[in-house]
Amino acid sequence: MFFLSGMFVGPSLARKGGGSFLRDRALRLGAPFVVMALLAPLAYYPAYRATAADPGVLAFWREWLSLGVWPSGPVWFVAVLLGFDIIAAAVHRLDPVLIERVGRLTSICNRRPTALFVALMLVSAAAYLPMRAVFGPESWATVGPFSVQSSRALHYLVYFLAGVAVGDCGIGDGLLAPDGRLGRRWFRWTRNAWALCAVYVVVLVALAPDRPAFGLPPLARQLILGLCFVLCCGAISFAMLAVFRRFANTRTPVLTSLSRNAYGIYLTHYGFVMWLQYALLPAAIPAAAKAAIVLSCTLAASWATTAALRRIPAVAKVI
Repeated sequence: MFFLSGMFVGPSLARKGGGSFLRDRALRLGAPFVVMALLAPLAYYPAYRATAADPGVLAFWREWLSLGVWPSGPVWFVAVLLGFDIIAAAVHRLDPVLIERVGRLTSICNRRPTALFVALMLVSAAAYLPMRAVFGPESWATVGPFSVQSSRALHYLVYFLAGVAVGDCGIGDGLLAPDGRLGRRWFRWTRNAWALCAVYVVVLVALAPDRPAFGLPPLARQLILGLCFVLCCGAISFAMLAVFRRFANTRTPVLTSLSRNAYGIYLTHYGFVMWLQYALLPAAIPAAAKAAIVLSCTLAASWATTAALRRIPAVAKVI
């Protein structure tokens, strides 16, 4: 998602300039983050009710205020993305042609996507593995409503900047060119992604904390798991891009509506997920069936909610 978001930054900066770009980003990212962060307690409340001795609203509110932070749910991504946009705007201001020069280096990606993949894996590994060794794989850095996984902050930034470089030569050129090798070799990328994911699962099981890990010291175990994580991230990202480049080339009413409402769906889905899961807790049905119900109902509800909100002109300008 950071890679995809970065792909639109270069052309937008060139067209609007740094100041207008940041004002637009503040409206499109900052305003929804504030609104959804303020509404976050409504989404977290069912999780509290499921385990609390006193499920009342006042007890929940006291517990919430005692946390010392303000969990914002999935919209943490929006705040981090805004921070990355600020970095991109600062780079553009210091050197207006730097992004263009780096973008030219990626223009050969339509013919050599593997070269970009290898370069991205090397840089992301260099950014992620030391951070994982220091912070571990699960820790979060949180200040108020702002949070990010400590070990992945630079990893996310690398993907964002890679997207900026790739997107500067145009969405229809370079890596995502209609006649490029990435789309034409979608099956190979998909097959390799599945294979790497299978290897990652095996390594996760073999190096689980309750296993002897074949005598490996903790640092070596973390580095092996981290390298597998890096490779899986890259493989899945390129495979998804390849599949959509190959098959999602025709406009349909459903896909057009999904495209227009996707951002709003992301912003609003979390509350529906939490309340639907809570509603299904007492249901005596298989977990897979519950997951299917939550997924389909959440998509329908958040899609419909976003479409309704976008009928308001002021909201439509934002989401």
